[in-house]
Amino acid sequence: MREQSSPATRLTPTAVADLAAVAARCAAASEADRRLDPDVVHALIDAGFARHFAPTRHGGNAGTFTDLTRAVARIGEACTATAWCASLVANLGRMAGLLPAEGQAEVWADGPDAVVVGSLSPTGRAEPVSGGWRLSGRWAYISAVGFADWALLCGEIPSDGPPAARVFAVPRAAYEITDTWFNVGMAATGSNTVVVRDVLVPDARSFARAHLFTGAAAASTEPCHVVPLPAVNGLSFVAPVLGAARGMERAWIGHVAEKIRSAAAGSGPVPPRRVEQDVTLARTAGEIDAAELLLERAAAAADQGAGITPLETSRNLRDCSLAMDLLVEAVNRLFRAAGTSGHATSSPMQRAWRDVNTASSHVALQFPPAASAYADQVFKI
Repeated sequence: MREQSSPATRLTPTAVADLAAVAARCAAASEADRRLDPDVVHALIDAGFARHFAPTRHGGNAGTFTDLTRAVARIGEACTATAWCASLVANLGRMAGLLPAEGQAEVWADGPDAVVVGSLSPTGRAEPVSGGWRLSGRWAYISAVGFADWALLCGEIPSDGPPAARVFAVPRAAYEITDTWFNVGMAATGSNTVVVRDVLVPDARSFARAHLFTGAAAASTEPCHVVPLPAVNGLSFVAPVLGAARGMERAWIGHVAEKIRSAAAGSGPVPPRRVEQDVTLARTAGEIDAAELLLERAAAAADQGAGITPLETSRNLRDCSLAMDLLVEAVNRLFRAAGTSGHATSSPMQRAWRDVNTASSHVALQFPPAASAYADQVFKI
């Protein structure tokens, strides 16, 4: 049983700042270990990320996307991987809110701080049996799985028509973890592979994957549970990158400012070419600000819950993908302009650069499909 935080735990500025401080202190060690340091995990749970979207009937906060996006971005300034895990722990907990009431009661039987992770890729297979399903399969790239209590796993099911899939809530004791995460970026997310071998999952711990896309929650009417997935999925992955870009911007300013001061004092090399550096700073800061504004609007729209329109949903997907493109461009520009001394392995800029470019490869944030979904709504195709 996981020790539970105070029932009043929410994503307060103090709790978020405390997590950011621990994440920054442990960032190098977490990356070396390819998983979050235990101190970071404890601080993440204590801050209220696991319970942020948990149903209020189970002691959760059923919180807002606006609060989560801001908190995740703040953590991302200190450690992108911690922010990524915090975001996904919150959002997978939200998805567990679509389970039937009996299944919810199992997931949160020990309180609202149960850590839920998962994958919506239908790489497993489930066969119907009396009272439930027999699930088997392998699911790669499941972030934060090393400290999870439950995994939401998607499997194909027999169908006479188009392919169909369901999401299954599987407790930690019923799956294996295979160490497969050896990436150059986001190393500390511990995004390893889950293996399930012929596990019985009761009907109450399962729902149709299509319900995520329509917001058809079986036992909840809280706004965060009934919002369609396309309206919020991008926020899960781009908010950590917003924070990483802010952190890299701050590090770059300090790096270049020191070069300017040293050159002026005659103790350093020729000062940076100010026009080029000024343009880099102004353009980059503007792009990061623009990305933040796009995410703020997307989060506010998502907080409408079931009231969000199809056009707003597709606009959110467009804006999150566009924000990611802006942030990648900004981070890459800063890295190029940092000079050789800014590329040292001891520099926080190189970690942010690797993390951001790795995060940007996520399938949920590719701009062409987001653009097509938005255009379909505008043109009413």
